[in-house]
Amino acid sequence: MPTLPNPSTHAHHWRIDPDIVFLNHGSYGACPLPVLEAQRRYRDRMERELVRFFMLDVEGMLDTARDALAAFVGCDAEGIAFLPNVTQAVATVIDNLELNPGDEILVNDHEYSACISTFGRAAKRAGANVVRATIPFPTKSSDDIYNAVMNAVTDRTRIVLLSHITSPTALVFPVDRLVVALRAKGIEVLLDGAHAPGQIDLDVRATNAHYYAANLHKWPCCPKGSAFLWVHPERREGFEPLALSARAHLDRPDRDRFRCLFDYIGTDDYTRFLAVPDALEFMGSLEGSWDALRARNHALALQGRTIICDALGCEPATPDDLVGSMATIVVPGVGLASGGTSPGGYEDPLQERLVEDHKIQVPVWSLPSQGRRLLRISAQAYNTAEQYEYLARALKQELSRE
Repeated sequence: MPTLPNPSTHAHHWRIDPDIVFLNHGSYGACPLPVLEAQRRYRDRMERELVRFFMLDVEGMLDTARDALAAFVGCDAEGIAFLPNVTQAVATVIDNLELNPGDEILVNDHEYSACISTFGRAAKRAGANVVRATIPFPTKSSDDIYNAVMNAVTDRTRIVLLSHITSPTALVFPVDRLVVALRAKGIEVLLDGAHAPGQIDLDVRATNAHYYAANLHKWPCCPKGSAFLWVHPERREGFEPLALSARAHLDRPDRDRFRCLFDYIGTDDYTRFLAVPDALEFMGSLEGSWDALRARNHALALQGRTIICDALGCEPATPDDLVGSMATIVVPGVGLASGGTSPGGYEDPLQERLVEDHKIQVPVWSLPSQGRRLLRISAQAYNTAEQYEYLARALKQELSRE
């Protein structure tokens, strides 16, 4: 077995396998032990008296969690609906739209495939069309992103899906600027913030998007199955979840209907949401504050990118201001057509060799629309520069064999 570089002194808070150099926090996150312990305490409370928990306690506990989340992401708590993941949040938004034949739904080739597929299914049912903008990568500036999106807008565009930070390419989109331009044309905007909370200083309300969906299991390190959807006040009335619970028919003069509908959608493990404040507090303590943690991870992502680019003799694919706590590098080779979604194994044989021969877990995937073969690194509190140096040496070795 190769001699592996050490993770940071924060690594003991996670259960990550010490025999793996884990550089892929961005895909599924990783929940630290203190947060898992907090969730266990909530579960113990739930299991001690299930009827009381579900009928009397959980609403108030969710309110507490929602207030903490609202303060962290910058929005009003009244518009937050807890959901399992962004994929379901996007489906919920689409289900509440009234698409008409001939309407256009605008996406782009950097968006997450599940969201594009969900938009495509809705468009097919309504007789609408999905239009896909092409955003160049490497990307020279935010103008490249802005112009690519706006040039694809027509008078038939009904809604635009935009990632705040893209999954395959780790680009921080100029969403504030785009929302202003799209709203001026009367177009609705759904922001996919799956990677935004915890990577960048987020102010959801300031984006002025109609809908904002984000995962909490990634960079805030909350338990799996914790995400949220924020709905703008002008779209809240009549907005409903995909499934209605047994309580949906009840009139609650003491509680807003939006909150009632989304707080309880049948029997479920709501403890993942209750542990959100614990995760926010713990992660914010690691470097003294969330600002310090974000700055540390951003600097490390840039440093890791520089280490790998220098080793491979290539240029960074984006300017520094389009990078959060992840960075994507164009590596030699042709990107495969699946875009990183092959079941039962890794898409690219290079990723498999990095895992099996070098004990490095890092995604190697593609941007099929542009034939790019991509490698994306993540920087979380448990990572170190030495881990990217180790990856760079492994990459040089493996690429020389191709």
